[in-house]
Amino acid sequence: MQNLTLEGFRLSPQQKQLWLLQPNNSPYPAQCAILLQGELQLKILKEAVQHVVNRHEILRTSFHTRPGIAIPMQVISPSSNYFWQTYNLTDLTDQEQQVKIDELFLTARKVLFDWEKDPLLRLSLLHLSSQEHILLIALPSLCADSWSLKNIVKEISHIYGRCLNNAQLPDEPVQYIQFSEWHNELLEEEAEVGENYWQQQLDLLTPAIPFDKQPTDTKFNPDIWSLKLDPAIIAQLESIAELHNTTIREFLLTCWQIFWARITGQSEMAIATVFDGRNYDQLQETLGLLAKCVPVSCSIQDNLKFSEILAKTSQILENHDQWQEYFLWSEKTASLNQIAFEFADWSDKYNAGGVTFSLARQDVYFARFKVKLTCIRQAESLTAEFHYDPEIIDAESISDWGKLWQTLVTSAVNNLEARVGELEILSNSDRHKLLFEFNQTQKDYPLDKCIHELFTEQVAKTPDKVAIVFEDQQLTYTQLNARANQLARYLQNLGVKPEVLVGIYLERSPLIIISLLAILKAGGAYLPLDPASPPAAIALRLEDAGAKVLLTQEELIDNLAEITTKIVSLDSDREIINHQSPENLYCDVKPENLVYTIYTSGSTGKPKGVAIEHRQLLNYFYAIQSQLNLTPGSSFALVSTLAADLGNTVIYPALCTGGCLHIIATDRLTDPSAIADYFDRHPIDCLKIVPSHLKALLTAKHPDKILPRQQLILGGEATSWELIDRIQQIAPECKILNHYGPTEATIGVTTFEVPKGVKNNQAATVPIGWAIANTQIYLLDSKKQPVPIGVPGELYIGGAGLARGYLNQPELTNEKFIANPFVGANGHSPLLYKTGDLARYLPDETIEFLGRVDDQVKIRGFRIELAEISLVLAKHPAVRECVVLVQGDEPGNPHLVAYVIPHSEQNPATKDLKDFLQAQLPDYMVPAAFVLLKAFPLMPNGKLDRHSLLALETVGLNLKEYVAPQNAVEEVLASIWANLLKVERVGIWDNFFDLGGHSLLTTQLISRVRQTFRVEISLRDLFEEPTLAHLSKILIANEAKPGQTEKIAIAVKKIKTMSAEDKEKLLTHKKIEGVRS
Repeated sequence: MQNLTLEGFRLSPQQKQLWLLQPNNSPYPAQCAILLQGELQLKILKEAVQHVVNRHEILRTSFHTRPGIAIPMQVISPSSNYFWQTYNLTDLTDQEQQVKIDELFLTARKVLFDWEKDPLLRLSLLHLSSQEHILLIALPSLCADSWSLKNIVKEISHIYGRCLNNAQLPDEPVQYIQFSEWHNELLEEEAEVGENYWQQQLDLLTPAIPFDKQPTDTKFNPDIWSLKLDPAIIAQLESIAELHNTTIREFLLTCWQIFWARITGQSEMAIATVFDGRNYDQLQETLGLLAKCVPVSCSIQDNLKFSEILAKTSQILENHDQWQEYFLWSEKTASLNQIAFEFADWSDKYNAGGVTFSLARQDVYFARFKVKLTCIRQAESLTAEFHYDPEIIDAESISDWGKLWQTLVTSAVNNLEARVGELEILSNSDRHKLLFEFNQTQKDYPLDKCIHELFTEQVAKTPDKVAIVFEDQQLTYTQLNARANQLARYLQNLGVKPEVLVGIYLERSPLIIISLLAILKAGGAYLPLDPASPPAAIALRLEDAGAKVLLTQEELIDNLAEITTKIVSLDSDREIINHQSPENLYCDVKPENLVYTIYTSGSTGKPKGVAIEHRQLLNYFYAIQSQLNLTPGSSFALVSTLAADLGNTVIYPALCTGGCLHIIATDRLTDPSAIADYFDRHPIDCLKIVPSHLKALLTAKHPDKILPRQQLILGGEATSWELIDRIQQIAPECKILNHYGPTEATIGVTTFEVPKGVKNNQAATVPIGWAIANTQIYLLDSKKQPVPIGVPGELYIGGAGLARGYLNQPELTNEKFIANPFVGANGHSPLLYKTGDLARYLPDETIEFLGRVDDQVKIRGFRIELAEISLVLAKHPAVRECVVLVQGDEPGNPHLVAYVIPHSEQNPATKDLKDFLQAQLPDYMVPAAFVLLKAFPLMPNGKLDRHSLLALETVGLNLKEYVAPQNAVEEVLASIWANLLKVERVGIWDNFFDLGGHSLLTTQLISRVRQTFRVEISLRDLFEEPTLAHLSKILIANEAKPGQTEKIAIAVKKIKTMSAEDKEKLLTHKKIEGVRS
């Protein structure tokens, strides 16, 4: 490397990156504290510092910008000025001294610079006692990295000793300017060599790990939380490193990778790892910013052993070390820099003239990250420092993460051959808290009662109160009880008894409640069926359930032509029923007998009947009643279909407490004005409704009339904070309860009371809260072990509300209702229900619902939350509502489709929607197609009908007018594209990426084109102009012989029309070598 003597020099690639990253005059800091122990001679120390400044040009470098040029030049000053301060802290206590040291350290970090004039090197000498001192050194990271600060400690000590003895100074080291010029020239002259290596590596890397919050401040002011590893663990680490041909750095990085895989569920990721940039011996003594963060990929599968991942990590680090000079951060790779790792060895101590020099503290930042783990090895200790951006991560979370990582390290140290999923991450106390303390929900309730008996008792208390209202009809408790008793006796005469199912197939009216109560009083169980369902679906459910009787009405009889079940028409048979006694009757039903069966959709296409017993429903009634805390006699509105269990939240609390149940007519349910009119005439205290249904109703002219006077219960799907804000603006005094639970656990298992006037920023949606009485909630990983607070896990339910199982489906019951591995204490139920829902504990210990486990999809190997895309798209001004789903059952090529309801009749252009998303999301999260709708299809229970959406025709992002292929070459290319992209046709001006192409498919495309045409093409050829017409020209331009490409294309077309036998003969005789159809 030759010594260059220019007035100004280019920045190094690392400096350029950092200059663009940091605010104008607020540099990223490089700081250290040197502990000086012994009889210090101040004059000699300052002389030694001066020599160090004279020897290293980077310590007297300034940065000069020129008009119109963003990147400055670095200029070496002949002056050796630096900033020096002295502080006498000898009169302070040890604690006061530490406070002052921390204060000065932080102050130095915040110093603003005039890059062209100010001395950039700042030193502060702190006298702690006659034998102990601290030398604080602060520089911008443009001038130093961690290795540089270690070198400064070493040089000051060595030169201090030589100055004492008037000895000759060592030879000057390689200057940073020399390194900078060499590095720039290397990347200019040999860029392609390094690009090839790093392009291969980057193709394997996944995007950043998602964080709930993003930074808003351009300044970067990280905080630090630290812990020390146990000495016994350190000894084991040293032994492992020696025995297994690895290093402590590699071991701890592997633990950091596994930690993130465990807490995010993301098996593939990149960790930005610090490399020192000093592969050459000549650079070992050089001061300056040579180090860089390099993305290290990892693939963490639960079934891999720790030792296997460690070996892989070691190999990747070794390979990256050889190529580190060629890596440059770019806008494309910036997202890979969010999680970082650094290992620093501060073990060295230097003695000179009776004074010991050692590194006591060091903070160096030359890249912006969300969180960085710095592991510091000192003589007798190993400290883990967790540097984090406080704008994104709070101190409590970082301390929790640190303890989890420490537990993981301990587990790995003790069992290198353990599989990843078997490594402990929770301490015993945290594990006990999650499994048992969070599930202390025991509460007494009558174990010998059935739900209809509570109603009968209530009739005696409030005989003349109105029990149900339907439009202009109403029944008192006495009247309702009498009619239910009459029908119950009639049903008993038909053989209805315990464990006998009776179907209810009725339009909304008082008859549905009369029938429900009558079936229970007869001892049977009810099977609610929705009149809106197709007749075939009704027949299937009745047959599968083995229902003995079906209660219906004349207007629905025509739908039941194929039914073999005994049909009772409540209007035709009314006279016979009315002749029955209205008195209460006896039935030998017990709490463990069936109370109802509700059918839900099944993943196989066959619906499954969920069998609920009286004891489960009774526990739910008492639990929800205590949560509602309504005064007796309150009014409730039933807006849900009886065929879903949502409505049970209001049916039983109304009829078993003396309340009034309003059955809302079908024609009002989706008419905001009609339902507002009804609620205005019949004030409602409690309403249970699906959030999307409520959102639609709040478009009424008078939305305040839609909301109940006291209690709103939201359930059936996730609730947005936007909806909560709207509700609280309209009805600030209305109590809002967010309710969660699957049918298999009896209506609901958790509740969250939304604080008045509060907008929760911890969660994307409103939390689902805590478990109700006698219910256990477990959030578990794939190994059915509890996940830490803040970490997504599958939600499992135990307790008194668990269903008996699925009717006539023992295999499915055994699959979904599993043995409880935590049954050992506190009365936990022997079974757990596996919900398939994803959730996590928030820091306040409430639960946040994250969606279905299968909503976490993989596109191009990247794990994606569909809800995240929907939330961003919903912010487009032309979008009223939207949902994003995945289409494509074939592995390897699923694609995203966005379904959009526009705000107005004028549909937004799909290009506008795509551009809007591309501005905020990575390409792999931008849908390949959009479907514009006037309304979303809904299921009878009011939930989104995803299957119907997926069946709709999609509109791709092909924005060019279709022009068909013009020749054989273009036709064969179009066939290859269509096969890869799973599209019907490809025009010659279609853009590969607009049709859904991506980096993984480009590789397959180039491979297939090469195999077919025997012509070499590059990624650059495809990226320059990703059209079929352009690619065709490239093939012809690069063909070995004129006309070869066209001949091959014609042959390929001919082969496609051949029989399988003829194709085989052709291949056998090699008539066209290398061509495969």
